[in-house]
Order: sequence, then C-alpha cells, then structure tokens
Amino acid sequence: MAGWNIFPMMAAVVVLLSASGAVVALRCKERSGVAILLSALGIATMATFIALLWLSLERPPLRTMGETRLWYSFFLLIAGLITYARWRYTWIMSFSTLLATVFIIINIARPEIHDQTLMPALQSVWFVPHVAIYMFSYALLGCATLLAVVALVRPALQLDHAIERLLYGGLAFLTIGMLTGALWAKDAWGAYWSWDAKEAWAVATWSLYLLALHASPSIMAYRRKVLYYGVIIAGFLALQMCWYGVNYLPSAAESAHTYNRE
Repeated sequence: MAGWNIFPMMAAVVVLLSASGAVVALRCKERSGVAILLSALGIATMATFIALLWLSLERPPLRTMGETRLWYSFFLLIAGLITYARWRYTWIMSFSTLLATVFIIINIARPEIHDQTLMPALQSVWFVPHVAIYMFSYALLGCATLLAVVALVRPALQLDHAIERLLYGGLAFLTIGMLTGALWAKDAWGAYWSWDAKEAWAVATWSLYLLALHASPSIMAYRRKVLYYGVIIAGFLALQMCWYGVNYLPSAAESAHTYNRE
C-alpha cells in the first residue's frame, strides 16, 4: 500500500504536469487542448495519490490539517482548469498551480502524522461530504479571489462575469457544506449548531460572500467595483480564519472543530 512517504515523488509529477499545462496555456492565445490535457493528467495524478492514501489509511484522508491541504491543492487545480476551459483566461492556471504548489510544499515541509485513528465523531456518514464539499467551495472561492485581485490591478480585463459565476458556485457549495456540517453535528454531538469560534467565522465568511453576490458589478463604476472586490478579498481572509486560523485561538482547545495538529 502507498502511504504518505511517496507524496513528494507524486507531488513532483503533479506540479510538473500542472506547470507544463500552465506554460502551454500562457503561450497560446486561444484555449489549448494540450494545456487542458496536461493539467488533467496532473489532477489525475493527485487523485490517484489521494485514493492510494485512502486505501493505506483505511479511512478518508480528511482528518488532519495536512490532509485538508491535500484536498485543497487538488480542488484548486480543478477550479483553475474549469476557469481556463470555460472563460479562456490563459493565466489562471498559472495562479491556481502556483497556489496549489504552495500548499503542496507546506505539506512536504511539515508532514503530519497520518495514522488510521478516526475518533467516533468523525465516523459519521456526513464527515466525508462535509469536508470534501467545503474544500471544493474553498477552491472556487480562491479562484474568484485571484480574479478579483487581478481585476483590481487590470480593470480593463473585464473579469466580472467569471468572478460572479465562481462566486455563485463557491457560495452554493459553501452553503451545502454548512448544511451537511449541521447534520453531522446533530448526529455526532446532538445539536445542529453551537456557535463556537469556527461556526461563528463560517457565518461571517458566508455573509461576506452573500453580500458580494448581491452587488451588480456590471453596472458599477470602477470606484464601487473596488469595494466589491474588497468584499470578495475580505471574504477569502475570513475563510482562512475559519479554516485554520481559529485553531490558534484560546477557545480552540475546547472546540470540536479543531484539527488534530499532532
């Protein structure tokens, strides 16, 4: 069985394939089938490793922060490919690949213990869909944030439609993730919601993205669009706090949502 020890080798293949696809995309003015193929092969390689790790651990690799970073890297590559294939932004896969590579490098530099232990609360049927859906929503919202940052610097690129579509998708999956999380909490702890730090930041993140979606960027003057992009970026910062920042708050020791950092 393959375990975490083969991750550096497979990660190198993922980064090489994804980066090659990004380079080809940058060199071609139109959408490139070769770029899509190379990126898809990188994604398939990452999916293969996740499947092998799942078999090796005999549980879903979603327990620790390192394992969620693995899924986030995977979904970032998917979100970048979807954005490129749909809207033909030749540079988007470079950004998504770079960000995914950062998370991959963090996992290589700071490997965590990945054993077979799975506490009873994590054995709920809602565990896998909740975390996986959240990671995919984070990836879509991450791409929307990248586009918002680029739009701030290069307003002539007209990225608002793609940003809005990504926000719709990201917020939809974020909402589903919150709902499955509430069902999981009811199943594991007897209450749908407890308003601990992670849940409070989850609501803050959801509210910021909902606020952004209620704007109409197509009819805004640029000065108002700056505020719109700022809300999107603020939402992503709140998302980071919700994901891992709350682990370092004093209340984290008593929270059921704290990732195992052993």
